[in-house]
Amino acid sequence: MGKDVGSRTFSREDRQRYRDKVHRCLDVFAEMLHRELFEFDLPLTGMEVELNLVDRDGAPAMRNAEVLERIDNPAFVPELGRFNLEINIPPQLLTGDGAARYERQVRDQLNTAEEKAQTDGAGMVMIGILPTLRPEHLTHETISGNPRYALLDEQMLLARGEDLHIDIRGEHETLETWADSIAPEAACTSVQFHMQVSPEEFAASWNAAQCLAAAQVALGANSPYFLGKELWRETRIALFTQATDTRPVEMQAQGVRPRVWFGERWITSVFDLFEENLRYFPALLPVVEEEDPVAELAAGRTPSLAELRLHNGTVWRWNRPVYDVVRGRPHLRVENRVLPAGPTVVDVLANGAFYFGALRALAHEDRPIWSRMSFGAAEENFTSAAQRGLEATVYWPGMGRVPASELVLRHLLPLAHEGLRAWGVDHEIRERLLGVIEGRCTSGQNGARWQVDTVHALERRGVERWEALRRMTLEYVARGHTNEPVHLWDKP
Repeated sequence: MGKDVGSRTFSREDRQRYRDKVHRCLDVFAEMLHRELFEFDLPLTGMEVELNLVDRDGAPAMRNAEVLERIDNPAFVPELGRFNLEINIPPQLLTGDGAARYERQVRDQLNTAEEKAQTDGAGMVMIGILPTLRPEHLTHETISGNPRYALLDEQMLLARGEDLHIDIRGEHETLETWADSIAPEAACTSVQFHMQVSPEEFAASWNAAQCLAAAQVALGANSPYFLGKELWRETRIALFTQATDTRPVEMQAQGVRPRVWFGERWITSVFDLFEENLRYFPALLPVVEEEDPVAELAAGRTPSLAELRLHNGTVWRWNRPVYDVVRGRPHLRVENRVLPAGPTVVDVLANGAFYFGALRALAHEDRPIWSRMSFGAAEENFTSAAQRGLEATVYWPGMGRVPASELVLRHLLPLAHEGLRAWGVDHEIRERLLGVIEGRCTSGQNGARWQVDTVHALERRGVERWEALRRMTLEYVARGHTNEPVHLWDKP
């Protein structure tokens, strides 16, 4: 959710000062790009994983403050809901056995944290949307105690001027409800992959990531249930979009862009994305820092561009640009936000291997895929994948409309192998992780499919929906701790 911001009110003067300052930041950013000041020595990758806390009955456990205190590890931080945590994995290289080191690091930290969390009667689970969430779990009172969340909640509802409307229509079931806070956003837990790129390669990497988004979601879908309803295979996509929508219906009808956004065009520079953020989206948190970015740059120092970064953090693109300063040097990252968490650590790492490998191969093609596919087609693919998962039909140049699983098996999986070879990833690691992706395609089973099949099997035996969801969640938690990839989980 970005930088900490304390509780406060904002005046009209605050908003004007912020607008002036953030445009100065954008001018300085443009000058830094022109001067080629960005660091890019090695292509580092990073990862963030959001988690849910559950009690022994599988219900959400509102204890993140107590659990974080017991874990006592700066890698773990709170998220929006009191039942949410996030673990941040430091950036590292994928070369050699880098992916295996990632897996060991994540598993070791999660296992240690799990032992400590259990002391407070809370277990941790990686899943896109916790199936046992009920309306009473998504209220003002269940938002985490950090003042920035209360402030963001206040400002988003103020911008909208009315309650949030959640309206998600699945193939068989529909959910329509209203929320007087952004707490439903806390239901959406994801994995975010970061890849450091040079300014020269940013546009190609971002465009390629947009093309890949549909395949990622189809493969990784893990959020079929929300508030007791079976909706999209990756319901998190629709829920996150609607739970952060600052537009009343009239502004939606006018074509005003939502703050959770796929985008609307291919880019030629990272500058395009930051400039769009300022052009289309008013400030939610107009906090002005003391630093003068023009003076900092003139003095030979790296400006933090705090206002630009804060504003960027309140526009939730599915592939988001990131400007950061590390050890006094600026760099750029593509933050990939399309995937849900889970089901297991090895599934998460397999998703990462597929993404990083296929992205590298697509970004370096002589004839880029985005030159042969409309942006609208990429967005339609993304929505279809979120709705139907591995059963979605998507468009790909040279293949026409094909099942998502076929697109992955015939075209994208070989590209991912090629890209990982170019990264220098060890053969055994590449085969193991991408073998997980192949297994999902050939079996047709990802997290969403397993959840739905398990609940349906329980319901056929006469178990009512909420009890079926509870039992399925407990079984999911137990299987998640085995680290056996989801495509191998027994069918009910």
